[in-house]
Amino acid sequence: MLFEFDGNRPGMGRGTYVSETAQVIGNVIIGDNCYVGHGAILRGDYGRIEIGSGTAVEEGVIIHAPPGGLNRIGNSVTLGHGAILHGNAVGDFSVIGMGAILSIFSETGEWTIVGEGAVVRANQKIPGRVVAVGNPAAVIREISDQDRELWTYGKQVYLDLAKKCVEQPMKRIG
Repeated sequence: MLFEFDGNRPGMGRGTYVSETAQVIGNVIIGDNCYVGHGAILRGDYGRIEIGSGTAVEEGVIIHAPPGGLNRIGNSVTLGHGAILHGNAVGDFSVIGMGAILSIFSETGEWTIVGEGAVVRANQKIPGRVVAVGNPAAVIREISDQDRELWTYGKQVYLDLAKKCVEQPMKRIG
């Protein structure tokens, strides 16, 4: 469901799939070939959300922007099921694990992996090319070639799913 709010309408790029049970509200721009899953909520009501191309917003993700600010999610990002993002920026190719929280004004660099259930606290900045876990999130290591390989595959799974959902829409049967 797409909603205009305060004169702002969501915009979407080519080949992007947004579930009919997702809520995309106001000042939200979604790039090309993205997947926005069931039950996701993208609230661009008092700030702007920009989502780069090739990004997967999995089921139950909540994204909000700081008041009057911008929450920029980069290209080819994976946002795991149930993650909550209220920060300023997520770098390109990053992975935000299931149930992770990125609090207000937080930032992550490119190719950053934030583990499942981790909490990136308000104003915290996680550098690029690292794995961060825990509460508060702490860097435990640099990413490896195996990490890149696994998450490149995972990102392709959602690109393929978005394409399939656009080309073969789901049919209500009940």
